[in-house]
Amino acid sequence: MAKRRKLVKKKKIKKQVARGVVYIAATFNNTVITVTDEMGNVLCWSSAGALGFKGSKKSTPYAAQQAVEDAMRKAKEYGLKEVGIKVQGPGGGRETAIKTVGATEGIRVLWLKDITPLPHNGCRPRKRRRV
Repeated sequence: MAKRRKLVKKKKIKKQVARGVVYIAATFNNTVITVTDEMGNVLCWSSAGALGFKGSKKSTPYAAQQAVEDAMRKAKEYGLKEVGIKVQGPGGGRETAIKTVGATEGIRVLWLKDITPLPHNGCRPRKRRRV
């Protein structure tokens, strides 16, 4: 009988990134945090739903705060020191998420930008609801 060879696993080396961008998508139902490098390649992400919040609890400011803390903990493994923040959406966790990124120890916020899409009188709105 032939001997089985042990597989030697190579340790995955995480790339070191000094600057990045934190995208905060705050909807009425959830808050999603994505951390990317300056080129837009995703390093890590987190959301209120991924942390186990369900139903109406997902849209709370507390759930958004927990999601940001989780995402920033993962991002620190990449050596992130300075970030810019892009915020999208009208959700409840929006303000809390921004404050939590700024309060994260060892990470400096360089800029903040709102990228919520606004129509320039584009599509025709739906007809008014009659009750």
